[in-house]
Amino acid sequence: MTHAPLPAELLHRRCDPSLLPFETTAELGDIAGPVGQQRAVEAVRFGIGIRAEGYNLFALGPTGTGKSSIVRHFLAQAAERQPVPDDWCYVNNFAEAHRPRALRLPAGRAPAFRKDMERLVEELRIAIPAAFEGDEYRNRRQAIEEGFKNQQESSFGDIQRRASERDIALIRTPLGLALAPVKDGEVVSPEDFKKLPEERQGELKHAMEELQKELEATIKLVPRWEREHREKIRALDEEVTNDAVGHLVDELMERYRDCPAVGGYLEAVRADVAENYGAFLPQGGEERPAMPARMAAEPERDFRRYRVNVLVSNGEMKGAPVVGEDHPTQPNLVGRIEHIAQYGALVTDFNLIKAGCLHRANGGYLVLDARKLLMQPFSWEELKRTLQAREIRIESPAQTLGLLSTVSLEPEPIPLDVKVVLIGDPMLYYLLNAHDPDFAELFKVAADFDYRMDRDGDTVLDYARLMGMVARQEGLRPLARDAVARMIEHAARLAEDAEKLTTHMASITDLVREADYWAAQAQAPVIAGEHVRRAIDAQVYRSDRIRQHVQEEIARGTLLIDTAGAVVGQINALSVLQIGRFAFGRPTRVTCRVRIGKGEVVDIEREVQLGGPLHSKGVMILSSFLSSRFAAEAPLSLAASLVFEQSYGGVDGDSASSTELYALLSALAEAPIRQSLAVTGSVNQHGRVQAIGGVNEKIEGFFDVCQARGLDGSHGVLIPASNVKHLMLRPDVVAAAENGLFKIYAVETVDQGIEILTGVPAGEKDERGEYPVGSLNRRVAARLAALARKARALAAQTRTNNGNDR
Repeated sequence: MTHAPLPAELLHRRCDPSLLPFETTAELGDIAGPVGQQRAVEAVRFGIGIRAEGYNLFALGPTGTGKSSIVRHFLAQAAERQPVPDDWCYVNNFAEAHRPRALRLPAGRAPAFRKDMERLVEELRIAIPAAFEGDEYRNRRQAIEEGFKNQQESSFGDIQRRASERDIALIRTPLGLALAPVKDGEVVSPEDFKKLPEERQGELKHAMEELQKELEATIKLVPRWEREHREKIRALDEEVTNDAVGHLVDELMERYRDCPAVGGYLEAVRADVAENYGAFLPQGGEERPAMPARMAAEPERDFRRYRVNVLVSNGEMKGAPVVGEDHPTQPNLVGRIEHIAQYGALVTDFNLIKAGCLHRANGGYLVLDARKLLMQPFSWEELKRTLQAREIRIESPAQTLGLLSTVSLEPEPIPLDVKVVLIGDPMLYYLLNAHDPDFAELFKVAADFDYRMDRDGDTVLDYARLMGMVARQEGLRPLARDAVARMIEHAARLAEDAEKLTTHMASITDLVREADYWAAQAQAPVIAGEHVRRAIDAQVYRSDRIRQHVQEEIARGTLLIDTAGAVVGQINALSVLQIGRFAFGRPTRVTCRVRIGKGEVVDIEREVQLGGPLHSKGVMILSSFLSSRFAAEAPLSLAASLVFEQSYGGVDGDSASSTELYALLSALAEAPIRQSLAVTGSVNQHGRVQAIGGVNEKIEGFFDVCQARGLDGSHGVLIPASNVKHLMLRPDVVAAAENGLFKIYAVETVDQGIEILTGVPAGEKDERGEYPVGSLNRRVAARLAALARKARALAAQTRTNNGNDR
């Protein structure tokens, strides 16, 4: 029945500094690639390299494992080998102003095109007025004016001449032209007209009726003559404008002959300038052709219609863009349309269209934080729609929902060619995969970053190179061999496995910085192991206020924990409290009481709804173990209650199931449990003790209590044998174990554990199915049999009493 504690060398796997092939990290070169993430790196390379539709990338893994930096590193490498994408700009659509046109130009040409258009407008503002002020234009216009005047004078002169021949005059009145009889050159008054002979009156009236018809017919022709006159003036103006504009636009078209879309736009500009040339002429002075009221009211503002809104310019880039968006709102993704206040209303035009990160990343890569993206309204759906349509359509959420009542635009969509990389936690990836049917089609590549890696010679050397590279990049002191060894041991502790190292590089680089601080305080030229130890101790000290208070309350007797003596049905359980990124172990007393009952094991934590499902599962497993071992052929006749004493919060996890089973067996066998020992480990239905998490913190939590009261060699902890490989205990715990003051026992079965706790052999069944005399299992079986007899006797007595009552 002898159970030896674990030797000290198994409690903490040391990294021997003498085996490291360098004196300081200054001798080492930079690391060639990411450490310990081969699977994720291969996925990233594959996701970047494949160009098929839907092969966007989701990088998943715990925070701090370097997902973002690794992804950006490979994206930057790939982007350098790719061509620079084209520029994009928006220009006015002269046919439909609310639908601006998108123009695509070679990289770097859009800003030049914008300046060319600005210069074109400046030239037009000079050339067009100069053309209209020239002698040629004035002469030609004067000819048209004189022709129009002569046409009117000729037509009305003919009527007037024929009227004179018949003693009738054509006179102008406030109401227009009129005919009246004349005599001796004077208009005949109505009274004098009546005095004329009737025959003469009839002749004059008949003549005036004929002339009136001719006059009305001629007057009806006047609007047509005026329209023809205006058309001749406009045709002359347009001809003059085209002569002034033509060579300027032709020069631009020649400059951009390799851009067909620009040529089409310049033709539209030529036509619009010819149609709205009045905007370029000075207002006032001689009458000019009519122009739209808004243009006449704001001629300066109207030149905005000829501007070029450069949305994206890639002229200074080398390779494809790699764009990250820290605030992925819907407008920041697909762009937005801004408005300005004018006369109490919000108005907009194509110059107020702003690019989103998808525009800037077009032709390259876009990196987004998945959590931030999902937290923004409309962003996730907009990103999916854009990737599916392969075009960027700028539309505000209010416009989508029909809530926008002001004037807005419908810009022409821009074709999209981008690879999106989402970075997030594994839970987000799995939730999206499970609940969003579009996700798997759009993000077909998952780069799964591991939280740990193997601990071997190569990875240790890679770790050293990484730390040396961080020190050089940030201007820190190099690390000595013993410092690197201490860092390796701490990395194994963070991984909770002596055979693994953490890939949470943020923690390692932070520790390098903090160790450099303590080396600076000591004025040391290099970071030594002592500086790393001090940095670790300082980290713990900054975070362990609550742990210290718990230890104080145990030492003062407020929290009841026995570390000496032996008690029936009472045992020290171990749990872990996680506060932020700091975890510590806390001993808790578990007690058990048994009595006659119906085979129920009552979990008080579950009864008051403080026990979580995993804890309840553990209690049900130990109940099943008890029934299968001691009541295979007859029902149990006991009632047992288990409780975590002085526990006022929720309890979850099954790591105390073996502890509760030990307390139950102790209560049944009436075998006292040594209070100098604490226990952790889950149990299955066959009585095998299973691995648990937080084993280092749990051991150290009980060690601190025992050390405060004085170690005497009787104290220790029982852990599952499968947790031995996870041990990376503090140096003071290892030293106490090495000196025989604190013992750690690795147990595989409940029988091994109960023997250590009680000092009583557990015993195994013989060929008759009975346990040896004096064994703990025989005492449990005998107690259960006695409870069963008492239960049957009570049942018989109850039946007898009920019969007598009848």
